[in-house]
Amino acid sequence: MLRLSRTLTSIAAAAALSASAEDSIRIGEYACLTGKEASLGMSSHQGTVLAVDHVNEAGGVLGRRLELITEDTQSKPGESSTSVRKLIARDHVVAVLGEVASSRSLEAAPICQAAEIPMISPGSTNPKVTETGDYIFRVCFIDPFQGPVMARFALNRLKARRIAIFSSSTSAYSVGLAKFFKQAFIDGGGEVVAEPRYAEGDKDFKGQLTAIRAAGVDAVFSPGYYNEGALIVKQARELGITVPVFGGDSWEAQSLIDLGGAAVEGAYLCSHYSPDDPSARVQDFVAAYRRRYGGDTPDSNASLGYDSVLVLADAIRRAGSTEHRALRDAIASTRDFDAVTGRITINEKRDASKNAVIIQVRNGRFQFVESVSP
Repeated sequence: MLRLSRTLTSIAAAAALSASAEDSIRIGEYACLTGKEASLGMSSHQGTVLAVDHVNEAGGVLGRRLELITEDTQSKPGESSTSVRKLIARDHVVAVLGEVASSRSLEAAPICQAAEIPMISPGSTNPKVTETGDYIFRVCFIDPFQGPVMARFALNRLKARRIAIFSSSTSAYSVGLAKFFKQAFIDGGGEVVAEPRYAEGDKDFKGQLTAIRAAGVDAVFSPGYYNEGALIVKQARELGITVPVFGGDSWEAQSLIDLGGAAVEGAYLCSHYSPDDPSARVQDFVAAYRRRYGGDTPDSNASLGYDSVLVLADAIRRAGSTEHRALRDAIASTRDFDAVTGRITINEKRDASKNAVIIQVRNGRFQFVESVSP
């Protein structure tokens, strides 16, 4: 069984689990369990489910079980708002967890804000998400941090001076991350010599890649999702582009490796944690996840889903209530919380201050390269 952290143990000590199912604390989750980004959403969901089970096994919160109610956004525009409305109006949840994709969190956040229901995003990194209002939080780092991290990585480790940014014009995540990366890369002395775009769902990138090849770049930064990312790397290699092609945290999915095959060997990306971290906290989580999910190794989305539950459970315990304002205030006052992805402090903008991790595809799996502090 998972060795519980002091934080989780303190949740258990708050009260023994004696309430009936009818007296449970309902929390909602909206996630892309099907559709083009299902690999990200399912991973986050599995981490969320595991955390709910661990909290309940440890005694619940305030003497009550956590009851998770999940809605599938199907990776489609419009589904996030529909899902969150159901969770609030029909299921009367006390808080909402989701989404991984920034565009879908941006769709749902105004609904939670208007209803004064706290929302915690596990993995949406676009800064506009928490700018929606004072009921919106996240447990991941944000793109104004991730962009400069990857720019410094390109300049210092890859020794790149001329770079292409190949981003999606239809993804809030990709547009934002590209902007923050570009500014930091230029400020660091680099030159962006090509900025082609694509649309979500595109399959053929050879025209844009041919232009990138002609520009004579040292590396290519592609801040999109794993499905397009895998095809971009694969087609780049087919066109004879041998320079590094690297991405952001939304490349971290087994599907990147499955789709890209040998072409993505050596690819770098930004992440929120590494399962190779030797700390007991991380290794206990990895072991518990593997037992629960057939030996699969949890990626960062799984760890962020897990942490979002623990942050919420800790806030409920400290608030001593599920009243919306009290719970909102407790989440906002989270400081130095010992989580799987590191120590989380929620800052004045309701974002998580924490480290980033650089990982690389080596021998068909994601492996740790280095950790980067804010």
